[in-house]
Amino acid sequence: MKLFVGSLSYNTTDQQLRDAFAQAGTVVSATIIMDKFSGRSKGFGFIEMSSDDEAKAAIDMWNGKDLDGRTLIVNEARPMVPRENRPPRSGGFGGGRRDFGGHGGGGGGRGGDRGGFRGDDRGGRDW
Repeated sequence: MKLFVGSLSYNTTDQQLRDAFAQAGTVVSATIIMDKFSGRSKGFGFIEMSSDDEAKAAIDMWNGKDLDGRTLIVNEARPMVPRENRPPRSGGFGGGRRDFGGHGGGGGGRGGDRGGFRGDDRGGRDW
């Protein structure tokens, strides 16, 4: 049975997670999910135990308990919903609505005078 383990410390490693859950039985796999851009832990992972009884024992042993200074959330992992059936996400980068006078999202303008040639005599050197 596969277990979801949430609220992990960003410093917890796969091996530390495996060692902790091995107290409840045979760990088939232990994986902490990492952010693909920063390489840092996302603070959750998955444990696969060799039997349902061991998985239930692991839930009883670790759910609500402390590991590396964090109170863990441990429960049975739900199957991942295939991407084509997921509802569309909103937010994120770019895009956006054009009817607010912008140019479709982005980070907003800088505003103000950014220098450069103005064709007048305000500021700048006079040489």
